[in-house]
Amino acid sequence: MDFKLSKTHLLQQEMYRRFAVNEVKPLAEEMDETEVFDMELLKKMHKYGLMGIPYSKEYGGVGGDYLSYALAMEECSKMDGSTGITISVHTSLACSCVDNFGTEEQKQKYLRPMIDGSKTGCFGLTEPNAGSDAAGCQTTADYDAETNEYIINGGKIFTTNSGFTDTFIVFALTDKTKGSKGLSAFVVDREMEGVTVSENIKRMGIRAASNCEVSYENVRVPAERRLGKEGQGFKIAMKALDGGRIGIAAQAVGLAQGAIDEAMAYVKERKQFGRPISAFQTTQFKLADMQTKVDAARLLTWRAACVKDAGENYSKEAAQAKLFASDVANQVCREAVQLMGGYGYCREYPVERALRDAKITEIYEGTSEVMKMVISGAMKVNAK
Repeated sequence: MDFKLSKTHLLQQEMYRRFAVNEVKPLAEEMDETEVFDMELLKKMHKYGLMGIPYSKEYGGVGGDYLSYALAMEECSKMDGSTGITISVHTSLACSCVDNFGTEEQKQKYLRPMIDGSKTGCFGLTEPNAGSDAAGCQTTADYDAETNEYIINGGKIFTTNSGFTDTFIVFALTDKTKGSKGLSAFVVDREMEGVTVSENIKRMGIRAASNCEVSYENVRVPAERRLGKEGQGFKIAMKALDGGRIGIAAQAVGLAQGAIDEAMAYVKERKQFGRPISAFQTTQFKLADMQTKVDAARLLTWRAACVKDAGENYSKEAAQAKLFASDVANQVCREAVQLMGGYGYCREYPVERALRDAKITEIYEGTSEVMKMVISGAMKVNAK
């Protein structure tokens, strides 16, 4: 058993780190303050392959593995959680749905533009009354046999990237009598008549990420844009979310590690009672605890990525990584603010932003409570 990264992964990690330091870090504070994601940064993320890491070169991707993607998520999230989630939703959710369930024609038509830099994707599953209970979806897609189109009506909320995205992966009921078994998935274009995107939803954290409510009013979608068969939508969504949870675990690790790095620099400079506060054992022990927890979260995340790369069932491992890493991120970012005292609470220091950003990792792409359901289900806790 080898816990070390390969030479290739180490080189990739360093490349992602340089991108994050040189391109993401200088913009992070301003993007958070203005609550607007920088479109030039998005173009650079596409240009340098960060939006297509685990996808085949055949479709314009980098041809890397999921561990490489997790490394990129961590490095970018160290500098900015909003950048991390922008990459994650596009890569883990939108692109994976087409990659896993699309026909060859659909991959060429819809996946290739998303990973070669032409377009950006988003994922529309959550509704005002269907969050953790994704099967409670009320958006409908009625089939019109005369035109061979589906007519979508309904609304989605908290659709990350939707403010600027081109391609929407939308889940809607094609059979309202079957519940989750009546859910289907569609590729919708932003320019289709009847698609309306709201203003950005004001949030506590990941404020630079685009997160809007999207309405679908009599949106006519050609049948060729349906992914998989009718009724496979729930399966498509859950498979995408399994992979997405690895990305969010990596985001949480990045937020926590970034907070530790900032706190370390601060405690070496800040003096109290005539010496740097790094000289006090309470400071040293606190940082030791913080780093140990982050290292453990990172290994859980890497394990989940490696299990996925091996082609094995990784649902439990992804849930464990997200559950633990998101909890650690919140603990560590809070401790980093505490170590820095009043300055840590000020917006000029990034640990304040990291603490706000960390909270959402316990909520989106499956709450911590849902992660425990997935894990205990895999353990067959309730089996007789």
